[in-house]
Amino acid sequence: MRRAIALAASGLGSTSPNPVVGCLILDASGRPVGEGFHRRAGGPHAEIHALRAAGERARGGTAYVTLEPCDHTGRTGPCSQALVEAGVARVSYAVADPNPRATGGGETLRAAGITVEQGLLAEEAEAGNIAWLTSVRLGRPHVTWKYAATLDGRIAAADSTSRWITSAEARADVHRLRAEADAVVVGSGTARTDDPHLAVRGIEGAVQPLRVVVDTEATAVRPGARILDGAAPTLIAVAEDAAPTDSAHLPDVVRLPRGARGLDIPALLRALYERGVRSVLLEGGPALAGSFVAAGAVDKVIGYLAPVLLGAGPAALADAGITTIAEALRLRMTESVRIGPDLRITAIPEPAGPAAPAVAARGPAAVTAVTTAPAVPGTTTTKER
Repeated sequence: MRRAIALAASGLGSTSPNPVVGCLILDASGRPVGEGFHRRAGGPHAEIHALRAAGERARGGTAYVTLEPCDHTGRTGPCSQALVEAGVARVSYAVADPNPRATGGGETLRAAGITVEQGLLAEEAEAGNIAWLTSVRLGRPHVTWKYAATLDGRIAAADSTSRWITSAEARADVHRLRAEADAVVVGSGTARTDDPHLAVRGIEGAVQPLRVVVDTEATAVRPGARILDGAAPTLIAVAEDAAPTDSAHLPDVVRLPRGARGLDIPALLRALYERGVRSVLLEGGPALAGSFVAAGAVDKVIGYLAPVLLGAGPAALADAGITTIAEALRLRMTESVRIGPDLRITAIPEPAGPAAPAVAARGPAAVTAVTTAPAVPGTTTTKER
């Protein structure tokens, strides 16, 4: 199953609006004979790739799949039926499919006399497919807020200079995040100050994400902006009551209602979801990040911290509607990785309600391991296993 999870990760950034899925097939004697992953929406699912590779050797064997085999006919046929026809004897899937249109594969397999097991490495498989799972459960894209800052939390100096706080290694890692996302979002302040490009560079075969500028007043993206160069699709989100402006230079504009802080963030996420976006990388400045946090629309935080001190300058997060320590958004750190001279910290919001149980209470599998980070050669990582 761990191999299937690794296979699924190969599809990150290229399968939306479908999930990432990996499959490994063993023959009747337990030898690996076929593997595959979902490569793109509309193409064969992971199980089909693996079954084709295994051929007749799948008969009497076992299929390990990260997500419950689908049970409906869309652009492709049901994987549950394909597994039945291949003659596999056992199927183990990690996560049940929450999509009401596709669920039921497990029952179809059982009805055909196949032994079915669910839940093996479910937590790891869910983490690898969290963007799609979030989109199905909440009806909006999964949002990762990424920022780069000094150790004292500054994203720029007092004179507004900010290039470059972090190292070349950290900036290369950001391109990996972009390649795994369906959309990259910035605000009008970043558009004016940095004239960002936002396309993926240095990653062969990457599917370019949708570049989104939240330009509430429709004044930040001017002719000649780098984001308009055609290297990737671009969307400009403006307020529905923004003053009319010459938009002939803009490739695509969506008008949305205003919220308490600029554009209405839930409306923005709904608009992106309707365009097939299932994962968002928020690279905007502190004001836009504050709006997302205030809207409860940040699912993961990735901070790149450089061993630098400034003492003055803007902080990573502006007003997020938090006025007292009791209202603080508490996060659980899930990973810390050294990338070149910098530190990348990943954290997710703690669930609402009673405090989460201590690590020790989650069982003997919850241990801390230090390994080599796969993203950047020569880095070290501490992960919660």
